Amino acid sequence: MNQIVEDKLSKQNLVSVVEEELNATQIIDIHTHLYKPSLGAVGLWGIDELVTYHYLEAELFRSDDIAPEKYWALSKREQADLIWRTLFVENPPISEATRGVVAVLQALDLPTEGRDLSEARKFYAGQTLEAHIGKVFRLAGISEAVMTNDPLDPAEAPLWKDSPPHNLFHAVLRLDRVLEKWPEHWQKLQAEGYRVEQNPTPATIAEVRRFLADWCKVMEPVYMAVSLSDDFAFPENSIRAQLLRDAVLPACREFNIPLSLMIGVRRQVNPAIRLAGDGSGKADLRAVENLCREFPQNRFLASLLSRENQHELCVYSRKFANLMPFGCWWFLNNPSIVEEITRERIEMLGMSFIPQHSDARVLEQVIYKWRNTRRTMAPILANSYALLTEDGRPVTREHIRHDLDRLFRKNFQKFCGVAN
Repeated sequence: MNQIVEDKLSKQNLVSVVEEELNATQIIDIHTHLYKPSLGAVGLWGIDELVTYHYLEAELFRSDDIAPEKYWALSKREQADLIWRTLFVENPPISEATRGVVAVLQALDLPTEGRDLSEARKFYAGQTLEAHIGKVFRLAGISEAVMTNDPLDPAEAPLWKDSPPHNLFHAVLRLDRVLEKWPEHWQKLQAEGYRVEQNPTPATIAEVRRFLADWCKVMEPVYMAVSLSDDFAFPENSIRAQLLRDAVLPACREFNIPLSLMIGVRRQVNPAIRLAGDGSGKADLRAVENLCREFPQNRFLASLLSRENQHELCVYSRKFANLMPFGCWWFLNNPSIVEEITRERIEMLGMSFIPQHSDARVLEQVIYKWRNTRRTMAPILANSYALLTEDGRPVTREHIRHDLDRLFRKNFQKFCGVAN
């Protein structure tokens, strides 16, 4: 079936064509916490990491009476065994996060109903990272992944020395420690030879720019990125705002790369459960408005953690061509919410956005996260095409293929200046 021209073409047929084309599309995963093999020492992969992902840890503390401090005292293997027994053996793995683990095991031809993790551990003992990355990417249907790279991470930064480029991975220069935690980390820059002080004097600003330029030359990032709290404001009288305005944005212009703003985190609302203890909050998007208007030569990717902010982000994206909404981040990456947000974006922005990223922290998560995205996106897109057909404009398979290539590849490549 090469062309869809019949006004009365059933939605079911449209869904099947969209599904076929989605399955054939090689996606660029524009935001992950994965790493190329030469940085593999800081990367997470394997069954124990998959099962102890912090989404599952949060579920464990709701399903088992173990105190957090006793859980943290266990070894990684013991933690994984406890979570597997509690969430997969004693209870059906029905949540999005637990069902994702089942999907990964199924994709890797591993048992999904085992009483323990012995077979999975045996499988992973025979894997090499480079080969396993290739297999996982093929199963996920992704051609490339964009990393998250923090030059102030003491575990990661030394690994960049003599780290060669890799055709499956793009770097991103992460700025959380610079913008959000400057008082705790400025001395790290000083120890590396940058003449900075805690207060952002003109000399300090110049040195931060030199630091960013040095790491841009090392990493060759496709964008810079920062995860911001729900109280982020711009302009404001703060070190964060001054560093952003006078160091980060000029560096982005110098290297012709966007800045990704991921806004809405409420950090450690329950510190006892560590990484699982972050929450979300509604942000004031006048900060985004001000940045887009005052810095038209800068480009901004934006992903917001609060459901309540999504419509406003669409409105601002209609006003500013230098703003690119992307993904359904973190707590929003559930099919019911993804559907709502994606429909809203199509209705308001057409195909001029980036629908999803995996945010994967464990390598194998890309398998289930992109399976879920394809499954959720197919009926959404098919419905849009059905409405278009009913309103008098036939849709062809080539139209669908073009749109999917734009959504999952070209919009990112064009906005970030990444070669095809």
